[in-house]
Amino acid sequence: LATFLIWRDGDDYLLQLPATLADTLRQKLGMYVLRARVKLTDASNDLISLGLSGENAQTMLLEHCPELPQQPLEMVKINDQTGNIIRLNDTRFQLNTTPEHAQTLWRALSGRAKSVGSPCWDWLNVRAGIPFILPQTQEQFVPQMANLDLLGGINFKKGCYPGQEIVARMHYLGKLKRRMYLAHVECDVAPQAGDAVFSADMADQQPAQPGGMIANSAAAPSGGYDVLAVVQISSRETQTLHLKSRQGAILTFASLPYPLP
Repeated sequence: LATFLIWRDGDDYLLQLPATLADTLRQKLGMYVLRARVKLTDASNDLISLGLSGENAQTMLLEHCPELPQQPLEMVKINDQTGNIIRLNDTRFQLNTTPEHAQTLWRALSGRAKSVGSPCWDWLNVRAGIPFILPQTQEQFVPQMANLDLLGGINFKKGCYPGQEIVARMHYLGKLKRRMYLAHVECDVAPQAGDAVFSADMADQQPAQPGGMIANSAAAPSGGYDVLAVVQISSRETQTLHLKSRQGAILTFASLPYPLP
């Protein structure tokens, strides 16, 4: 399983994903390249991505770009054709451009926006309920467990692809036992992707079985950590869940910005 943001640039498609998965995904996709004109290359050094978030993000961008995307995941080219802008939601935009033009944009925007690092962007993704699969979790979930069916990340009308049978069977015939939830954890050490989550009903089994797993984690501005955790639906509804052990920090759940079935 892999997650990425994809957009088209002329005859090319660009995939944005965690660097730790880039080689693995390139090798996997390479198995299905059947045409000589299709090439998979690492474009990490060709583009810089800047994120702009906040109630005034659109107003600020309009001062530098005459046209903005109107719908989530819609893209428009920057007016001088050096890159593009992707609208992620009502208040979040991602700008992809050349390293040279990125410096110009950074200077223009940082005069009115507060500069923060990528951990803040990661936190916004967590709060938005958008998972990013990492090496620790790439073999752990079916797409529905990570809510990809709710985020438009699965096409149930697409033709054959590896794992389609399992994904389609779960969608049309199965009953999903795990879902991804948003939670807050007060602890001293940052939770990591792949960390186990325990509940009393699962921990009482011998040997003790985890009731879920951390998918993503990010430091919260007010302290502690916000996490996306894939856990047993039954445990989420009836049990208190703990990080790493039955005595670990408690997960305090919050509402995702999209409805769960």
